[in-house]
Amino acid sequence: MTTPDTPPPVTLFGHWICPYSVRVSFALAERRIAHEVVVVPPTAVRPPGFVVPPEFVEHSPRGEIPMLRVGDAYRADSLPILDWLEEQFDERPLLPADAAGRSRVRERTAWIDSHVFTPMIGVYYGTDVERIARASDALAAALGEMGAWVEDDPWLAGGAPSLAEAAAVPVYVRLGALARLGFTGALDRRVAGHLDRCRGLEGWAHVAWTDDQNDELVGRFRRYRADVRAAAGD
Repeated sequence: MTTPDTPPPVTLFGHWICPYSVRVSFALAERRIAHEVVVVPPTAVRPPGFVVPPEFVEHSPRGEIPMLRVGDAYRADSLPILDWLEEQFDERPLLPADAAGRSRVRERTAWIDSHVFTPMIGVYYGTDVERIARASDALAAALGEMGAWVEDDPWLAGGAPSLAEAAAVPVYVRLGALARLGFTGALDRRVAGHLDRCRGLEGWAHVAWTDDQNDELVGRFRRYRADVRAAAGD
């Protein structure tokens, strides 16, 4: 465990368009962990001729972002990285001190990963009206479940921001783009309140999207859909 007097150098290998990288960016900023960013675009958006840093190739087993270096050690994959940060740094933790609270946060973080991210990605990659509608309905239902978590507590897993917020924020920052790509679900009022509280967190300012970033994501997936339809002869 590090101390404030001996912080190791921290480097994030990632990209703003990757929701998994956004999780780590949010957690680093929320915890005020100074870090360098090495921009490594996801494979799908990597420009021709982009040279992937050899360090990334060596230490990211699947060649996927995000990857984090703390001192001379490396971790890949967003959820293991978030847990690792809790082990490496004491300041402003995003896990409760008690075992029951930590278990609750981890359960909800994993639930968001499978039940919220999956339909979100389904909206992106849907190429026909029916598939997009099914993904939209599933995403709305999952966000509604999250709303039930904040019925009595202000945050997703209790009385303070946690790793569950880090897991959910990438969905929140792209809700505008998702609506333009076919997400038609009404935002649960409780989720809307939670979103407003997240916007007030320090980490939010480091990951919130600009209009240009929203436009870029929407444009990429509209082109993707057009290419798929063209290949199918539609």
